[in-house]
Amino acid sequence: MENIHYITTDLLSLEIVNTILSEDKKLALSEEARANIEKCRAYLDEKMKTQDEPIYGINTGFGSLYNVKISNENLSRLQENLVKSHACGTGEEVPEAIVKIMLLLKIQSLSYGHSGVQLQTVERLIDFYNNDILPVIYTQGSLGASGDLAPLAHLSLPLIGEGEVYVDGFRQPSEKVLEKMGWEPIILQSKEGLALLNGTQFMSAYGVFVLLKAIKLSYLADVIGAVSLEAFDGRIEPFNELIHMVRPHKGQIVTASRFNELLEGSEIITQVKKHVQDPYSFRCIPQVHGATKDTIDYVKKVFRTEINSVTDNPNIFIDSDRIISGGNFHGQPLALTLDFLGIALAELGSISERRTYQLISGLRGLPAFLVNNAGLNSGFMIPQYTAASIVSQNKQLATPSSVDSIVSSNGQEDHVSMGANAATKALKIVDNLERILAIELMNASQAIEFRRPLQSSEFIEMFLKSYREEVPLVEDDRILHYDIENTVAFLHHLQIDESVFE
Repeated sequence: MENIHYITTDLLSLEIVNTILSEDKKLALSEEARANIEKCRAYLDEKMKTQDEPIYGINTGFGSLYNVKISNENLSRLQENLVKSHACGTGEEVPEAIVKIMLLLKIQSLSYGHSGVQLQTVERLIDFYNNDILPVIYTQGSLGASGDLAPLAHLSLPLIGEGEVYVDGFRQPSEKVLEKMGWEPIILQSKEGLALLNGTQFMSAYGVFVLLKAIKLSYLADVIGAVSLEAFDGRIEPFNELIHMVRPHKGQIVTASRFNELLEGSEIITQVKKHVQDPYSFRCIPQVHGATKDTIDYVKKVFRTEINSVTDNPNIFIDSDRIISGGNFHGQPLALTLDFLGIALAELGSISERRTYQLISGLRGLPAFLVNNAGLNSGFMIPQYTAASIVSQNKQLATPSSVDSIVSSNGQEDHVSMGANAATKALKIVDNLERILAIELMNASQAIEFRRPLQSSEFIEMFLKSYREEVPLVEDDRILHYDIENTVAFLHHLQIDESVFE
């Protein structure tokens, strides 16, 4: 069977997107999608022959220039000018993995038959995706309001033989790549430029990418937190289901249940404890980790709706014989949820760093800074500094973008979402979280060795054995930068059960 995902009107889910990406599936239009696109384009072509009235974005200017009527002979040039003029992104380049998701989501949105694009335009986007021809796109330039105009303009430039793309790891002019592939540049027809540039695929692609990583790190935060609990000689009672059934937040219940599973059979957790209570960073793991899980679930629902939506403007409704200009490109639903997600992920990092701090504090029979011959050795003193600095940065990054708005387009676009900034910040936060958790794992795996010969659960011991193959125990001071980087790589490449993404 061919490794192909067919674009249909069936709902995309985060799990399906993850499968498409992880299995490197190729894309193809279903017959249904092909028919939707062709039928809508034919309707628009016929409408342009019979209607003299101005239709926004089809035979008018854009933004505050909506009252300027454009003659029929200039409609293709209008669309080409739109793509070129809006390609004014700047800053860092969008990661190639996110560019690929942008292509997937733009293809999906255009396939519903409400955007009026040519079939060959969508097929060329599929060609780019399938051949890993990835447009060079920049992180800065979108207000997240009239769609992600600047990023999507850069996504669209190669269609007309403009801009640059990455192929086989090399940055090349799009024109040369088209020649090499034997492809002619697309001649954009009425509305096509607007259909390509209006849309939320920049914000959506970032959101999908961050969500996939967030789900994995949420799970790993539990696993690493369980190692820390064992290393700190913590108590299992706060994870008793009776506590959580009387405050039945789903994430809280799931977290407590997972900890009981992770620690089943542990000798350390069942030994008699000298202390009556643990600090909040251990005792309240179900409540804090659980709240982040609930946030992730909410954000997943919003993005599931978004990636299955038509977000360009105007929208074409063949059955009603209407072309309606509205605001589906406005990124407010995404801006709010991306901010919420960023806050929730920053909190996972915040509580993680507190556990790291407790582990190095010389409490509960653990040596200060988790090393023998302290004084001569500084041990794990400074990785906690590093974690603290990253946690502080995440707090700053978690300041909401969505509360801001700056007027643009001569007042026509007088409220914007700033969702694109929320999206790029969310990626930085989740990447930072990975490093914070890596530092906690370094500390927890070191600390648990001071509980020997007692053993943790079979799962935890297998996890630690796998980790020790990448990062050995610290006997004497060494350059811990390399340990941090190797731990990040260990977490990054760790394969987890796909059921976690459901």
